[in-house]
Amino acid sequence: MKSPQKPFYHRKLIVLLCLCFMITITARSQVKIKATEAMQYIGKQVTVCDSVYGIKFLDKAKAQPTFLNIGAAYPKSPFTIVIFGSSRPNFSVTPEKLYTGKKICVTGTLQEYNGKAEVVVTKPEEIVIQ
Repeated sequence: MKSPQKPFYHRKLIVLLCLCFMITITARSQVKIKATEAMQYIGKQVTVCDSVYGIKFLDKAKAQPTFLNIGAAYPKSPFTIVIFGSSRPNFSVTPEKLYTGKKICVTGTLQEYNGKAEVVVTKPEEIVIQ
């Protein structure tokens, strides 16, 4: 005698396996790179992990940007994280205090600005301290 619940169990198992497979593929598709490799990934979403070598807040500039120089000190930094003034209130502690001298990872779509790679960040959850 066959159990009437068996087909339901099999469907549930197949759905669970498919879900696990999709999560694994998504996690593996996220490329993790160093700051020096960022220019090779313009237009792509990646995770950049490297050290913060300096932070500059331009409070007198139009959009009041904060620049995090990643991978080397300015002007030789190969990658920059930009936080515009409108997003600074999202940070309970200033980016200067949070990230100076730390190794961090940021995930986002890389853009090119003046020949360098950058990503714009709007909230602290987008930057992970290692």
